Amino acid sequence: MLRFMAQTTALPDPFRRAVEGLRAVHPRAEILLEEIVAPKKLAPYAFALSATVLRKDEEVATGRLVLLYDPAGHPAWEGQLRLVSYVSADVEPEIAADVLLPEVSWSWLIDALTAAGAGHVAAGGTVTQTLSTRFGDLAGEPPAADVELRASWTPLDPDGLASHLEAWCVLLASTAGLPPPGVASLR
Repeated sequence: MLRFMAQTTALPDPFRRAVEGLRAVHPRAEILLEEIVAPKKLAPYAFALSATVLRKDEEVATGRLVLLYDPAGHPAWEGQLRLVSYVSADVEPEIAADVLLPEVSWSWLIDALTAAGAGHVAAGGTVTQTLSTRFGDLAGEPPAADVELRASWTPLDPDGLASHLEAWCVLLASTAGLPPPGVASLR
């Protein structure tokens, strides 16, 4: 499900088409997308989505995807458009302690972009794994763990942004531990 915000000013055609491509995506039922206010200082034009991933009505992951557009281009972006992503999910403490979690999490993004045919350049980001153990007045609570992936990349086709959002939704599902569509999870 995707909720739209009203647009009141004229937009440059490449940015308008890119936003239309993002708005055309209908994610799987567990992923709720909503348009949010985009950051104003990163580029002349920006569009943003927030995501909540639900499993059995429980929030298991969240994310934000921001589309930036600078008609003059940006050398670090290697283009005029840039997608900036943040994904966070609770994980089991054993998973958060796994030294391979950062590489696996990063591969979820790159593999999803590749599988969706979402051509891109200049991908970069970080993966943070956190394991929290409580003490003192907070003792007794089980350890809490999460993984965060922050990434950005430049799409090669400004009219093909739907595939980038579809790939990002696959990343959200992977990070949240959802099975692929059509596959039942075992108890």
